[in-house]
Amino acid sequence: MSTRRFIVNSNCIRDGRAVLEGEVYKHIVRVLRLATGDQVTLVDESGTAYDGVIGVVSKKCAEIAVAVKQVVIESNSSSPKITICQALPKGDKIDLILQKCTELGAHDFRLFGGLRSIAKVREEQLAGKLERWNRITSEAARQCGRNDPPQVSWWPTAQAVAGGADQELRLILWEDEREHSLKKALSSLESPASAIVVIGPEGGLDPQEVKQFSQNGFQPVSLGSRILRTETAGIAILAIMQYMWEVM
Repeated sequence: MSTRRFIVNSNCIRDGRAVLEGEVYKHIVRVLRLATGDQVTLVDESGTAYDGVIGVVSKKCAEIAVAVKQVVIESNSSSPKITICQALPKGDKIDLILQKCTELGAHDFRLFGGLRSIAKVREEQLAGKLERWNRITSEAARQCGRNDPPQVSWWPTAQAVAGGADQELRLILWEDEREHSLKKALSSLESPASAIVVIGPEGGLDPQEVKQFSQNGFQPVSLGSRILRTETAGIAILAIMQYMWEVM
């Protein structure tokens, strides 16, 4: 039987020991039914791996002795780091976007409040939502064998997220674009070190937002005659980009 691997936050590892709580604890103890003496591998957000042996298991946490030796798991440095910049959709659509785009290799997610976004995030809700969103990407990364779960960040407006972008390639997926296709944009250059793609909410991006992105180096592109749902667009464009750059 192979050693089980779990993605954890580096904050839970101190002085050669790890204390695991919450969802990771539940998965280890209640789902997999691992117990004292079982060997595990813990991987933190930097890709550093720790070999460990489960020690004390209580009703609330599992304490694991981890090896002092740390092994950094090398990522594919030649792969472009693709950021999905998604205007917040309504309902639980964002769950599907985070999960599937993590499986397809998204580097990180920048969620923002679009002018046409029906869903809103109040200030008192933000911490809880960010914790939940990052838990979704962490779980999706664990299930598909990734060592680097994508981080999810929140930006209140299109202007804010546009001004914070420094990726080599910056694209806006816009249904009103008529001249520039995604295929032309991706064919015009070799695989970039980083890329970011903006996707609007159910009602699409407001022209004011497109202007704000364009002023910050973003290029509007279209996927052709079909208009994809917001929860489909990110999945489709990420798969296309990975294929075009021979990552998939």
